[in-house]
Amino acid sequence: MMPPTTWKVVLAGCGGISRAWLDALKNLPHIKIVGLVDIHPEAAQKRAQEYGLETALLSDDLAATLKRTSPDVVFDCAVPEAHYSVTLTALQHGCHVLGEKPLADTMAHAREMVDAAQKAGKIFAVIQNRRYDANIRRVRQLIETGSIGQITTLYSDFFIGAHFGGFRDRMRHVLLLDMAIHTFDAARFLAGADPLTAFCHEWNPAGSWYDHDASADAIFEMSEGIHYGYHGSWCAEGLNTSWNAAWRIIGTRGSILWDGEETIRVQRVKKTGGFFSEWEEVEPAPWNATEKTGGHAGQIRDFFECLENNRLPETICTDNIKSLAMVFSAIESAETGQRIEIRV
Repeated sequence: MMPPTTWKVVLAGCGGISRAWLDALKNLPHIKIVGLVDIHPEAAQKRAQEYGLETALLSDDLAATLKRTSPDVVFDCAVPEAHYSVTLTALQHGCHVLGEKPLADTMAHAREMVDAAQKAGKIFAVIQNRRYDANIRRVRQLIETGSIGQITTLYSDFFIGAHFGGFRDRMRHVLLLDMAIHTFDAARFLAGADPLTAFCHEWNPAGSWYDHDASADAIFEMSEGIHYGYHGSWCAEGLNTSWNAAWRIIGTRGSILWDGEETIRVQRVKKTGGFFSEWEEVEPAPWNATEKTGGHAGQIRDFFECLENNRLPETICTDNIKSLAMVFSAIESAETGQRIEIRV
């Protein structure tokens, strides 16, 4: 068996999230960081020292770094407002891109970035690390095997009292912009459907420590006749849900309850004819722990396997932009009070 290709990578953005990426590379020796870029040079220097990357080129200039190192891939760990410039610069220098969520800070930028990747003939994908969790894979497997019939409805509850401090406390649309992309993307993944319309209401509850609306309810019409309901808050004290949310998935022959962690309960119809149907419990099959699991590490590994085997990642930009569209359509609906038709 041939050894894996050694891939040269420049990491752009050396803030806190970059640790998750660099930690993930500890078990991926065929990926070599040849450059660290940050607008604050001391941040790049700090990461180099922490992760033994003294041979990497440290810089505050991405374009110059790409010229000097000629990498295969750029990891975009910059702030959302910089994803546009980082991605376009990387593509202009012939690099594939794997970026942090969200894909872009606006839908206009997102469309331009997707178009640029297609014209360059390069792979541009987005980290959605919660897809790379064994439990969401088990739920998806249950749905795909038809255990509860045809999916009709999904609901997710996300309630966490998060005392971040700092910039999030000042953000507008903090829940939708900062967190909902994970839950919306999970809904698309579980349903195997795309968003068509959005209707959303935001508010800031009494006692909130956020300056702006930190709670939201949203309803999405999806393809295949599926409806998805989202309920969430960043300022719900007590009885917090999982970071993956808590889910109810309804099919024509049964339902799934998933707490976002390891508890998955399935009931399906055994017999009909009475006021209530008779139900039976279904034990979810295990998921192969080596396949598409492992959070950031699992997704980064899968990205490079896609490059080596000439296949597209699950979160390729042309698909992930649909999850981003759910976020911005929900925000538009909350601001206007109107039901929004989602256009990618």
